[in-house]
Amino acid sequence: MKDKVYLVTGGTSGIGKSTALELAHRGGTIVITARDEAKGQAVQKELQDQAKNATIELLVLDLSSQASIKKAAAEFNKRFKRLDVLINNAGVSLFTRQFTAEGYETNFATNHLGPFFLTQLLLETLKKSAPSRIVNVASAAMTRPDLADLMNEKSFAPMTVYGQTKAENILFTYELARRLEGTGVTVNCLHPGVVRTGLARDARGLFKAFFTVAARFFITPAQGAETIVYLSTSDEVATTTGQYFIKKAPARSDLFTYDESLQKGLWEASEKLIR
Repeated sequence: MKDKVYLVTGGTSGIGKSTALELAHRGGTIVITARDEAKGQAVQKELQDQAKNATIELLVLDLSSQASIKKAAAEFNKRFKRLDVLINNAGVSLFTRQFTAEGYETNFATNHLGPFFLTQLLLETLKKSAPSRIVNVASAAMTRPDLADLMNEKSFAPMTVYGQTKAENILFTYELARRLEGTGVTVNCLHPGVVRTGLARDARGLFKAFFTVAARFFITPAQGAETIVYLSTSDEVATTTGQYFIKKAPARSDLFTYDESLQKGLWEASEKLIR
């Protein structure tokens, strides 16, 4: 792994940080992203201290901002000549309706549209680095999205909205896998398990009470990172593409995610939202 470059979005906490650390122990160049540069620099130093045989780099990136995505992708392509694995891990679960600078609902913009856009901007580098991989962190908490209401203007139910964005990660994976056939770039997605992270820190009322009590039964970020690291490094899945994994094994996602018209429709709708 010493000559490979890995990009982990959301690498300063939770599953992303654990993924970056495990990859770093194996060597190579690990690029983590952070919205806050100071926090990113602190985690960068922490990871470097723990994994002496790796190079830890920092990229400032806010996936809710298309301007930030464009700037970060350009900087990555300027600083690095290759990209062996792109891990789209960063995500949010906001329990109040919020909007980005571009006017998009923030859960949708951060969890789906941001990774979709970032991946497009890095695809040529991935293709030049082939064989290379894309790993999308999805969830078993998937809900069918309404292509006519991607911003959830009709209603806003926090867990439903989150489930829609995670389903969108899966739909994106399946459609992208078809489009990348023959390029040497594979793309897979996974459910990391129910992990003890700060994802639900925005919860209020009964939601907050539930997560506070239930968190003691969740798995650790290190355990949640296991399937991500497996899909990023294992020779067993070197040519596997367009699959959904749970606990390092192929699994079936919900039936609606295999609807090719829905996959294509989401792709086309997402393209129209990129500025």
